[in-house]
This record gives sequence, C-alpha cells and structure tokens, in this order.
Amino acid sequence: MQEHPPRNLGLDLVRATEAAALSAGRWMGLGKRDEADHFAAQAMAKALNTLDMDGRIVIGEEGKLDIHSSLDSGLNVGTGHGPQMDVVVDPIEGRNLLARGHPDAIAVAGVAPRGSMWSPTPAVYMEKIVVGHEAAQALVPQCMDAPAAWTLALIARVEKKEVQDLVVFVLDRPRHWDLIEEIRAAGARAMLRSDGDVAGALLAATPNSGVDVLIGVGGVPEGVIAACAVKAMGGAMLGRLAPQSVAEQAAVKAAGLNTTQVLTCNELVASDEIFFAATGITDGSLLSGVRYRGNWAKTESLVLRCETGSRRIITTEHRTA
Repeated sequence: MQEHPPRNLGLDLVRATEAAALSAGRWMGLGKRDEADHFAAQAMAKALNTLDMDGRIVIGEEGKLDIHSSLDSGLNVGTGHGPQMDVVVDPIEGRNLLARGHPDAIAVAGVAPRGSMWSPTPAVYMEKIVVGHEAAQALVPQCMDAPAAWTLALIARVEKKEVQDLVVFVLDRPRHWDLIEEIRAAGARAMLRSDGDVAGALLAATPNSGVDVLIGVGGVPEGVIAACAVKAMGGAMLGRLAPQSVAEQAAVKAAGLNTTQVLTCNELVASDEIFFAATGITDGSLLSGVRYRGNWAKTESLVLRCETGSRRIITTEHRTA
C-alpha cells in the first residue's frame, strides 16, 4: 500500500526552495544565469536529500542546462525512507529575471504520490491557460482552440467584470505576438514578462493579485509545477503539448505523445496529496526577495497543501555563517 505523505511534508519541502533561493540571491544582477542555476540546483538537491521520502524527479534540470545536474529527471531524492513521491523542481524559475535583477524570480518545488504527475518526455513546450477559483467554471476545453476574445468574455462574465477589466499574463515572446494583439483587440490588458510563467500562473490563481488569467505557450516542466500550485489553490488549468520546432515535433511523435489532447489539472497531477513550495529570490508581486545582512538572511515563502487548501506565507530568518 502506498504510504500517505505526512501532513508536514510541505513545511519540509520549503527548506529546499529556501536553500535554492539563498544560493541564487547572491547572483542577482550579475548576468550569470547558468552559474546561478548550477549552485542553486546543488543547494536544492542537498536540502531535498534530507527529507524523509522516496522521491523521484519527474521533470528536472536537464532541459535548461547543457550539462547534467543533481536535479535531472529520473534521479532519486530524499532519504529513501517514507512515502514514494513524484518531484518537480526549478531552483530558479526566471533565470533571466535573476541575471538582470528583475522582479519575480522564484525557487519552486512540488511533490505528489508516485505516478501521479504527467511526464511527457521528450516534449519541451505546452500551451497553457490558468485562472483562479472564481473563474474556474469558465475554463472549458474549447478555450484552447477558441479566439482569445471568446475565452476572455467567458472569464469576465463569471467574474462579473467587463473584458476591459481583465489583466492577462503573457510571456513576451515572438510566438505570442498575434495572441497579444488578440488580447488587446478584445479590450483586455496584457501583462508582458520575459520569463517566469510559474510566477504568472501563481498570480492568475491567487485572488486579488491583479492578474485574472495566464495564456500562452511555455515550458512543460513549468506547466507541471504550475499545475501543482493551481490545483492546491482551487484554480483551474488547461494544458496541451505544443512543439515549437521540427526536431521537437519529431521527438514527440516518435514517443507516441498526443498533441491534440487537452488536459486539466486533475490529469496533469492525478492526486490531491500535493504539496507545493515557492521562495522569492528577487522581489515580486507575490513574494519578497532574499535579504542579506552580515551573517543573516531573510526569505519569504509560499507553502500550499492541496488536501486541506491551506496557504501559508512563511518569513524565515537564516543564520548563514
């Protein structure tokens, strides 16, 4: 019988995101995103290996870095004692944001019982739509193929707003130029960011955050991580594979993956026993960044537990020497 994860696993998991953030924060604004990611991954892996679980990384770092790291897919983490868990991690979500000293770089991790997380290797990109609890009923599979104006009208009606009141988080990439114009033509406002669609999903799923919906194509790892958080907060998410190159399309086809199926949160993470943690690295809309002072540092983190719907904001002071 699968061992039930302990209720304090989320409070243990946050130690791993704190460790990554404390390492990564020292690299803010230095323009060295790969070096920052390397050391943050080491710090996160070391912390994860202290947790009482038999963890397996479902989607890890090898998609971001040219070299293998201690957080690659398929590697085991934890002490090996305790529940068998799927693990998704990103020690620096928003590496370019960190390198440039921009807001909303965060360290994130999610865990759920073994076999519950979607893992479409070797896919890299997926389409995503994310909304919070209030608009969850508006999100139907048809939204993935409908014009943006149609989807935004559904969300606005459920939220009892005008379309012009909506704020839409979109990654500022060439692949989204037509989508951005659609959003603006519908009368909604686009919040454009160069990176950080996990942070965007968190904003879309958080009540009164100032963001109503995330739309667009982003990474598969970020999508699965986001699904952990969105489901834990009672929001809704749709996802579908969206290969962005001929090589990726060929790899996805060879793996027999379905590029037409629209997945919900319950299919992206097929369990309610989800724990999610995020720690701010740079100051952002949801979390403050790391503060250093002498031999001390201060972090702010978000911890979610899906089964109970609990949402904790944790401020921690760390002695660093």
